[in-house]
Amino acid sequence: MPKKYGVKEKDLVVAHVVNLVLTGKLRSGDRIDRNEIAQDLGLSRVPIQEAVVQMEHDGILSTRYHRGAFVERFDEAFVREHHELHGFLTGMASARAAAEPDPGVLDRLGALTDTLRGTRDSRVFYDAAWQYRTVITDSYAGPRLTALIRSVQAFTPRAFWVTYLSDHDEMLPFYEDETAAIRGGDEEAARNACIARSETMGRIMVTELVRRGVLRGAGASPVTF
Repeated sequence: MPKKYGVKEKDLVVAHVVNLVLTGKLRSGDRIDRNEIAQDLGLSRVPIQEAVVQMEHDGILSTRYHRGAFVERFDEAFVREHHELHGFLTGMASARAAAEPDPGVLDRLGALTDTLRGTRDSRVFYDAAWQYRTVITDSYAGPRLTALIRSVQAFTPRAFWVTYLSDHDEMLPFYEDETAAIRGGDEEAARNACIARSETMGRIMVTELVRRGVLRGAGASPVTF
């Protein structure tokens, strides 16, 4: 697999493992094969071990002494909790933006909202939405909040969302509401827009993973074979 320049090797491993989970190739309780990952990605064991440490910290994997690293419980509750955390954390940063709106930041958010409004291409939409969150995080989140936001973003991968073709109509209103709230200095509305957006993303992901057979239907308990 060719290397992606500008992307940390550890992050490539995290994205790879998350993709295996979201496609059902790894399931709750499965042991990850570090040698197979090293071969698939063309990497040494060092970034793989770094990724395992991060994913254990983030609740994606658990390690057992002398036995290896295993996929943690992955079910509907996990997906919804993850998105609940994402909404709460990004909502903190967005509320700060509303409390102290910066004209330069507002201009960038306005331009990105226009991009979101004007495209029907899922890739363009996702990339603009990612930039939107990055602008707010970089401008208003401190080091600790930034680290927490980045840790939960592991389960909002580009590869998943660019294949979901209906995100424009469902997700656009949240960004429009958030931009309006920041412009109007309404901290609560900015925070609520983030929470509502993440709840919707969680619902969409659960529905899609059930459709793909990665999760079960109602109750969505882990699928094992």
